[in-house]
Amino acid sequence: MNETPDWVMYFIIFWGFVMVVFMSIGGFFMFRKFLKVLPMRDGKSKLDWQNYWVERSRPLWNDESKQLLEQLVSPVPQAFRDIAKHTIAAKIGQVAVESGASQVTRDHCIEGYIRATPARDYRSLVSFLNKNKIDYSPYQHLLNK
Repeated sequence: MNETPDWVMYFIIFWGFVMVVFMSIGGFFMFRKFLKVLPMRDGKSKLDWQNYWVERSRPLWNDESKQLLEQLVSPVPQAFRDIAKHTIAAKIGQVAVESGASQVTRDHCIEGYIRATPARDYRSLVSFLNKNKIDYSPYQHLLNK
């Protein structure tokens, strides 16, 4: 009878472990996406609200604010940049629309960027703003929450 060499068994066990790890990571991100599309108390999901604010603020964006948005999302890895850009643009649009502005300004972009960033990422946010010489002092109180 043919006996399987030990290295083949270890190889199969190793790949089985790798597959379980990759499936777990993928499942985690799919679950996070699933949570974003669940309706909140008002009947709209987080993604519905993001789309609403992006569409509502679309006419308010000018070339300067679009360029600043591109600069703000530049530290995000390329694979996640479009999603981050949409999320940040939605928050900036919400800030601009709720303030009654006729266009998105630099101040709206900075405030929306800070509000859209999770608290766990504030350290990298502050270092990015400092590195690019962007004054965020009027919004320092948002970082202290």
